[in-house]
Formats: sequence, structure tokens, C-alpha cells
Amino acid sequence: MQLEQKSFSVLSESLTNWQGRKEWFFNREHTDTYEQWYEGRYKRAEVWQKKVMAQLLGSNPEIKELLEFGCGTTRFTRWWEEIGIEATGADLSPFMLGQAVHLFEGDLVNADSHFMPFKDHSFDAVAFITTFEYYRDPVQVIKEAARVGKKGIAFGMMNRNSPKFFRRRIQQAFGKNPFYVTANFYTPQGLTHKIHEALEGREYTIEWTCTGLPKWFPLQQWSLPYGDFFGLYVHFKD
Repeated sequence: MQLEQKSFSVLSESLTNWQGRKEWFFNREHTDTYEQWYEGRYKRAEVWQKKVMAQLLGSNPEIKELLEFGCGTTRFTRWWEEIGIEATGADLSPFMLGQAVHLFEGDLVNADSHFMPFKDHSFDAVAFITTFEYYRDPVQVIKEAARVGKKGIAFGMMNRNSPKFFRRRIQQAFGKNPFYVTANFYTPQGLTHKIHEALEGREYTIEWTCTGLPKWFPLQQWSLPYGDFFGLYVHFKD
């Protein structure tokens, strides 16, 4: 029993410090209430985020099977079916997947996105929804996604070009917001730079659009790089 307790302690510490740092998604206090957060004040933002991702992928007849990495509790993974896409979910956090298994009837995989346990071209596309911000080696993750995804890669991202970015950083300074301490926020241009670095030599096009604008603003989606959220799709041409 003492040996088992010690082994669990070592495992718990390695998960808590994945990538050599503490991550909120290995904390049951946060993962067990993740779905409630979406059903509360974040609901309106989710509606517009899904509209953006549907616009980028839903009208593409090439995308029939998709792998969503960092699927969490499968909030988006469950939704892809509504726009005609069969999804598989993957996540590193066993605590997130512990919630997901009760909510999602499709396939779920516990894995690290830096080393995806799938053969080349296993899916039509790979998607990252508000999870790519947490990867220490984003170029490696993009390379893996390009290997596994046959037609393209989709990103749903928290935008650095947003007043909420500064609010989050101020909250962190006062120890009020644990969710974004290790997050690296991108702009559409910043993410595009990483994509070009990872996919050098390949032929592809990039399409993106922004949402997450204030409720009072006359537009809720546009092609300017400002807003709390942007969707970006890399379409392989080779």
C-alpha cells in the first residue's frame, strides 16, 4: 500500500507539472466545473465561436472526419456532428476525459499533441479549440497535425488583440485567474508565422475571421484582426 501511494504521488506530480510547469487542466477543482463555465457567462461567446468554425469547415465537403486535440470535456467535439463532421477527441488531461466520457459517445484518446498516436492522414482535418495556446512547442504540434490531418488544420484561438487579454494579465498579477498563467496568446498574424515555420515547403492557403467583439458593437464578426476570438483554417493544396 505504501508503494502504491508513493507511485500515485509521483504520477500526480508529473501530471501537475506537464511541460515542467503547473497547468490548470490537471486540477480537479477546475476540470469538474468546466462545463458549468460554458453554460454561464461564456454562453454567448460560445455561440459566435461555433458560427465562425462552422463557416470555416462546415461548408467544406472534404472534411468528413476530424480529430480535435485538447478536446477537454468535448464541448466542441460533440458539436461537430451538427455541421456534418464525425469527430474524435484527444486530450492529455485524464481529468478532462473523465468528464468527457460521460458526455460524448464517440472515440476519445488520452495523448500528448506533440506526439500524436495516429498514422499519417488518419483524419481529414485536425482541430484545436482554445487549447493551442498552451503548447510549449507549437511548431512541433503543427507538424504533427499536418502529418495526421490530410486536408487541413483548424484553429479556434483566444486573440491577443483584445481588451480581455490585458484584463486577464491584470487578474493574474493579483492571483485571481489561474486559467491563463501558462497560455501564450496569438494574433492571426502571429499564428500564421508559426504555421509558415512549421509547414515550410508545403502548399496551402490560410483563411481566418474574428469574433468576440463587444455586445454593443454593430458587427460581431469581421476580417480585421481584433476581437476576443479568431478562427483560422489551413487548407492543404499538395
